[in-house]
Amino acid sequence: MAGLTRYNNSDKVIDTQKISTSTWSDNTNDASTFMALPGGPTSSIAVTNDATSSNAFFMELFNTASVHTTKETQYAIAYGHKKGSGSKDFTNDEGAFGNSPSKVIYNQYRQLVYGDETSDFNFDGVTPDDIYVINVNRARYKHNLKPGTLNLTLSGSTAGSAIGSIKLTDDSVSATGSAVITNAGRQFNLVSGSSGVRLGDTLTQVIEGAIKASGSYGFFYPDAGFIILNPMALSSSIHLSSSANANEPRSLNIARFKNAISGGAQFIVDSEEKVTSQYFFTRAKNNEYNYTTNPSFIDNNGNLNFTSMVDNPKTFITTIGLYNDSNDLVAVAKVSQPIAKDFSKEALMRVKLDY
Repeated sequence: MAGLTRYNNSDKVIDTQKISTSTWSDNTNDASTFMALPGGPTSSIAVTNDATSSNAFFMELFNTASVHTTKETQYAIAYGHKKGSGSKDFTNDEGAFGNSPSKVIYNQYRQLVYGDETSDFNFDGVTPDDIYVINVNRARYKHNLKPGTLNLTLSGSTAGSAIGSIKLTDDSVSATGSAVITNAGRQFNLVSGSSGVRLGDTLTQVIEGAIKASGSYGFFYPDAGFIILNPMALSSSIHLSSSANANEPRSLNIARFKNAISGGAQFIVDSEEKVTSQYFFTRAKNNEYNYTTNPSFIDNNGNLNFTSMVDNPKTFITTIGLYNDSNDLVAVAKVSQPIAKDFSKEALMRVKLDY
């Protein structure tokens, strides 16, 4: 019976791979596919003036009609305003004015990004009072969303009232290694372009004839799974305007934004997962593991019950056990077929442990 053999440092190798898959349900590549389903993908949101309803805070988008019991949330959209405009106040009491769903949303996301409720979102030198938000459901991705795979098209109108659109992506390919690290993880700029490649040389990019002082389009946070967009830039490019009217039913800003997404008919972003593999190169030398550990092969005096094993022992390796320093079995690997072992043979087996 052989004892345990300790692995040397040279017997262990660590390798990390990044695996990418589609973010959306059923391995769907483009979330806009859901927009064409009967009944649409939106949640069952009713127009209401109730400021405390979840409908006033966000809208969820599903992979199927909201009445289906098998629906799965893909992402949610929201509108935030740092002064609370654009949605009804929670109460009309003195001292409570401006405390509304839109203010909660704005404060929530600047807390996530900056770690406080005093910093404002600055889009290439422009600081608007409001933001649009796309928040991908956490169940839809593994470790993070993959930079360079975002392709989001928003639809609206141009200065001549013709239907227009803007194609947005992150700038992770064009500006490699330029991500800003925030409380929400990496922050990439949201720019006009596709698949991580920015069109032009500047962050502030708007279509011909638009106002140039609108700032950049926004930010992409792949580690936290959300996108912050600048309504001022969207208004300049595709006339996607936001409203500060507090009396509009359940913040029509959210509905406008949803229509811009559905009209654009493209929302692609991949999920990324880091898989670390540790390889253990397991060696059984010629003089090791040639006798079975089965107790039936030994009598009460410690002698072999099968004399043929005395001068010509032979075993078959079927299982490899990994033990910790306390000799506790922590993992087991099975070989694809038994490996014959005797004094004239050595075996080298690679055990792969993923985590």
